[in-house]
Amino acid sequence: MKINENFLKIRNNYLFSDIAKKVAAYKEANPAADIIRLGIGDVTRPLPLAVTDAMKKAVEEQTTAEGFRGYPPEYGYDFLRSAINRHDYAVRGVQLADDEIFVSDGAKSDCGNIGDIFSVDNVVAVCDPLYPVYIDTNVMAGRSGDLLDSGRWSNFHYMPCTAENDFLPALPDRHVDIIYLCFPNNPTGMAITKTQLQAWVDYANANGSVILYDSAYEAYITGEDKPHSIFELPGAETCAIEFRSFSKTAGFTGARCAYTVVPHALKVNGVELNQLWARRQATKFNGVSYITQRGAEAVYSEAGKLQVRATIDYYRKNADVIYNGLKKIGFAVYGGVDSPYIWLHTPDGLTSWEFFDRLLHEANVVGTPGSGFGPAGEGYFRLTAFGDAARTREAVERIVKIFG
Repeated sequence: MKINENFLKIRNNYLFSDIAKKVAAYKEANPAADIIRLGIGDVTRPLPLAVTDAMKKAVEEQTTAEGFRGYPPEYGYDFLRSAINRHDYAVRGVQLADDEIFVSDGAKSDCGNIGDIFSVDNVVAVCDPLYPVYIDTNVMAGRSGDLLDSGRWSNFHYMPCTAENDFLPALPDRHVDIIYLCFPNNPTGMAITKTQLQAWVDYANANGSVILYDSAYEAYITGEDKPHSIFELPGAETCAIEFRSFSKTAGFTGARCAYTVVPHALKVNGVELNQLWARRQATKFNGVSYITQRGAEAVYSEAGKLQVRATIDYYRKNADVIYNGLKKIGFAVYGGVDSPYIWLHTPDGLTSWEFFDRLLHEANVVGTPGSGFGPAGEGYFRLTAFGDAARTREAVERIVKIFG
């Protein structure tokens, strides 16, 4: 009997588990502490009423023989795939077939599972810092090589994103097969323009690479020059897979619903990746519940659109409070405009974890150390706008009191 020893290579704990343990230990020692959490990217506003009304109706359908639904289609119900296509793509001039859209239980799952359809011999390019799932799932699959003293893996191609390059990765100077891009970015909160992203599409097509494009935060984009989907760009259909989520837009972090777009035109050695992903999902995934998918469909109703927009505006105001409050006291802050994340340079030469400890112990505020997102994240820190508005203002006031 043998195990997959690649699992032994990765850290014992996920970043946010480490944070939770630190906070729990502090809380146990200081039970009266009033802790404000601006760390993990979980939403706090309730599901839109249009969504819950649709879910309630779907539950009622399940109580009748005529309305009962058992196993859902592995790729999603036609009514949801069609709604996604019309409202998220067609309105932006993107032409997709409904069967290029695969409904799932989360973009996180899909970003990790997509590796199943690629050989372990492929060279993976990642931004640094980055969402840890991109790295960890490829380590588990056996694509990483050895962990170096720098904190990077020997087989990955790292693309540092720091203030010096405006947090935008440079095109690889070597051949890479798989490219992970996330815009608006988690954790830096920075967006990419159409011109900048077009360079990546052109590179991928010229080099036979596949871009895995995480667009989970596209609803927060404000600038006209910034694409909501990579498929707005010419040539993307032959080199890109896109991941989207209802989590950070409509509050589905608990309900779980997302989707991945794999165009038929995307082929590797003459094989459609759409077919491979369809086969993978049919084998390893049993679909998202009917109730949840009816709720997701309601996101695109007139009432649903208004309610979702109100929620996003709520989080945007929180981002403004954090961004402007810290900027006024001299912090170098980034993101927060096209994204719910604020990325800041730690003050006074503090490391990411030293800053975390000071915030926790002196302000009772929890954020996320930048080093947890990769070596290039050292010296940076992430705060999220997903909290309660009043508590967010209080958290900023506490930080200002200490560092102002």
